[in-house]
Amino acid sequence: MVEATLRTHRFHDISHFGLRIVAGVLFIVHSVGKFDSGSSGFFSSIGLPVELGFLIGLLELVGGALLIAGALTRITSSLLATEMLGVMIYIKKVQAFSGRGGLELELLAFVILLTVIVLGPGRISISHIAKKIPRFLQ
Repeated sequence: MVEATLRTHRFHDISHFGLRIVAGVLFIVHSVGKFDSGSSGFFSSIGLPVELGFLIGLLELVGGALLIAGALTRITSSLLATEMLGVMIYIKKVQAFSGRGGLELELLAFVILLTVIVLGPGRISISHIAKKIPRFLQ
């Protein structure tokens, strides 16, 4: 009975919305540098094609906006979580948890995205307002 009350409580909806906002803003801010000409040197230095920088920046920018709006959150979170997993394994090489080269920020973003995948968009979202969007696309 208590669990059902908590899930319908206003603070649950607000905290869920806050989680999406934090993740969305994080990815939008992080995407800005990928459209700069200096990021091409970074991508080539780690052995990735330069063109991938633009695509990753676009994923982070559009994905962050969709997370904030609450549209296609599960699909967007899945794509961004896959990116974070790639960053942790390929770029950071799971060297250290904190400090220089640490992956605490990537791990935190990964866990937030997994939480959003499980919880869905929540009530404060475009998906909830539209109601005609199938659950797996929310």
